[in-house]
Parts: sequence; C-alpha cells; structure tokens
Amino acid sequence: MTADAPKDTKSGRWVVETLYEKEGFTCAFRADKVLYEEETGQQHLVIFENDLFGRMMALDGITQVTERDEFIYHEMMTHVPILAHGKAKRVLIIGGGDGGILREVIRHPGIEHVTMVEIDPAVTEFCKKQLPQISAGAFDDPRLNLVFADGAKFVEDSKDSFDVIIVDSTDPIGPGEVLFREEFYRAAHARLAPGGVIVTQNGVPFMQGDELRGTMEKFRRLFKVASCYLATIPTYVGGPMAMGWGTDDETLMAVSVDELTRRYEAAGLVTRYYTPEVHKAAFALPRYVEAHVLP
Repeated sequence: MTADAPKDTKSGRWVVETLYEKEGFTCAFRADKVLYEEETGQQHLVIFENDLFGRMMALDGITQVTERDEFIYHEMMTHVPILAHGKAKRVLIIGGGDGGILREVIRHPGIEHVTMVEIDPAVTEFCKKQLPQISAGAFDDPRLNLVFADGAKFVEDSKDSFDVIIVDSTDPIGPGEVLFREEFYRAAHARLAPGGVIVTQNGVPFMQGDELRGTMEKFRRLFKVASCYLATIPTYVGGPMAMGWGTDDETLMAVSVDELTRRYEAAGLVTRYYTPEVHKAAFALPRYVEAHVLP
C-alpha cells in the first residue's frame, strides 16, 4: 500500500507485534485506519490509528511509538540524563525519527545545540505528516542540526563532543543492530565531553534480558559507571523498559531529589510522567534486572 492507495477503515485488520514471535508470544493492535504503509528501502513502515492508543507507527512488525503513551518513553529518555548532568549544552540524538526525543530536549532552555542523526529520512518525513503531535514543531527549532546518516558511522567520523548522547534506536534487528555493537559504544564514548552521559534504549528486561546484559557488558569495559534505569510503558509489553546508562562521572546518579527539583523548576518543565522522585526511584532495580546489570 502507498500513500495514494485506499485506506482501511474499521476493516478488521490487525497489525501483529512480531518482536517476540520466535519465543512464542505475539500481541496485536487493531488497525482501525491505515494512514500509510510502504517499504522505505530501509525497512517496512506502517502508520495506523487504533481506538485505544491513537496513531501508531510500526517498523518491520515492531511497534515504535503510539500517540497515547509516547510521553513516558520520551520524557524518561531525555529528562533523566539532562537533569542529572545539570549543565548540558550540547546533545546528540541517534535515531528518534519521530521527533519525540527532540521535542523534550529543546524544552530545556540551557541546551544550545542538538544534533540528531536518523538513518531513514522517510521515517522523519512520514512522522512530520502523519504524527505531527509527536514532534510538535521541534524540527523547526534553530538549535537543531538534522543529519540523515548511519548513526554508527556518524559517531565514528565526528570530531564534535556532546554532554548528553541519547540513543533512541530500534531493537537490535535490521538497521538498528549496529547501534548495539561495542564499536559504536566506544565511538560514542569518545564523543562525550568530560562529565557526559549516554543513555540507550535497551528493551524490556523480562523479555529481552540478553539485550540489556550485552549492553552492560560492553558499558563496563568502557565507562566507570554502567547501569540502567526503568520506566513502565504500556505499549512495550512484558514489564518495565530499561534505559542503559553509561558515564565516567560517578556523581550523576547521586544527585539529590532536592537538586533535581531545583533544576526541573529552573528549566520551567511541565511533565506527565517524569518527576524528580520518579527519576531517583527509576535507578532502584528489581533483582532480576540487577542480575543483567551486575558483573
């Protein structure tokens, strides 16, 4: 189906989540109306409407973002590292073609420059048209340098430094696989300014423990502090999602709730999920998650 093809309206079609198919589990979202579907040249993309979750996007059969709960993921991927850092001015986003991470980053008035690297321009263009509420005009911010390129190659070739690097990748399948390799993490480490921090999308540990464990093993070889924090996002089934945390600054995880509150208020933020208290609590890991993090 292309943009000019007839759209499904209450057609009974279900878009099946295939991420855990080989493990014997799937779930499905009813596509009440398909807005766009295409092979982009990089991956299969479909944007559709669902009565419960609103507009949704799936890539290669894996749900990427939904209108209803995207704020949880984007707030936690963004405000935790920026507010923990406290003085971030330059941010690098790898992936994030829907613009949700960018939207939250530019809400911080202290951020002076954002570089966003997305491998597939079709994803960004489609999201601007079909999911404009996700980016909410963020692509027009003058602080943005938008680059369409392979994120791994970008960090390898770049000479710039960043205070915060946010890796908003797909799962380690297809184009996103390279963003889970040690070579990428090593190059990203080299791009961090002193006191900088990298956060990564590391899936749902209950379902994807190997993914988190693999990242933590690599982080321990590269960073003084290798850990993760958690957020519960209804779309990503199987328990809370892990965000990987790598830094050489041991003080970033020790920032007090009072100081986080001061920074939050100074930034003028209004959030729907993130609070300074949630920030601190997110680093308290259940035993089964801790087992994937500790050596």
